[in-house]
Amino acid sequence: MTIQASVPAGGSAISVSKVIKQFGRFAALRGVSAEFDQGKFHAILGDNGAGKTTLLRALAGLAQPTQGTVSIFGKPPREACREIGYMAHPSLLYDEMSGMENLHYFAGLYGVVSEARCAQVIRHVGLDPELTRPVGQYSQGMRQRMSLARAILHDPRLLLLDEPFSNVDVHSAREMVGLLRGMRDAGKTIFVVTHQARLLEGVADEFVWMQAGQIVDRTGSAAGAPAHGESVQ
Repeated sequence: MTIQASVPAGGSAISVSKVIKQFGRFAALRGVSAEFDQGKFHAILGDNGAGKTTLLRALAGLAQPTQGTVSIFGKPPREACREIGYMAHPSLLYDEMSGMENLHYFAGLYGVVSEARCAQVIRHVGLDPELTRPVGQYSQGMRQRMSLARAILHDPRLLLLDEPFSNVDVHSAREMVGLLRGMRDAGKTIFVVTHQARLLEGVADEFVWMQAGQIVDRTGSAAGAPAHGESVQ
């Protein structure tokens, strides 16, 4: 089933065609086909087990589809990895290192050699690059901001964020939403998997609803989730 976007086209950044992802006998994705515009903010919503994180991992090239294809800016995800910034539900940060030390490490992996760039992205997410205490002593909100800094370090065109507001207080979550809005306005394509859809009302360009491994609707509002088991043809 293919559901077309309800927002004006800005050029397709991502194409997903008949994607199935199986784990043993369980199908986490069941024939997902969709296209997503570049420069847009896409919120992916649905119950636990709907396939949201699996879809995000397929877009990132971290989960190879059992069947079907994924195209990121005209390339397979693993060939487009320099264009992708991925923020997993776990922070993927080293607790014993400071924020700046973490970014120095990841900068080496990305081939980013500028210390100024590391400091720039830390400031961009509202943290202090001079903060020397280890990340393990950060609040959850600070950890999420540092994870976002890691994801944007190499200036990717596409951001894939899995539950970035999880266990974060409302004030910090709203500040993160503001950061993401600014990145979208600067031309980034953003996907956010979240259970906190209301935070993105008026910010996300579209809300992508998933059930049982399929996209069942795409709307311009967080209101009006599809009824359980309902499929929009």
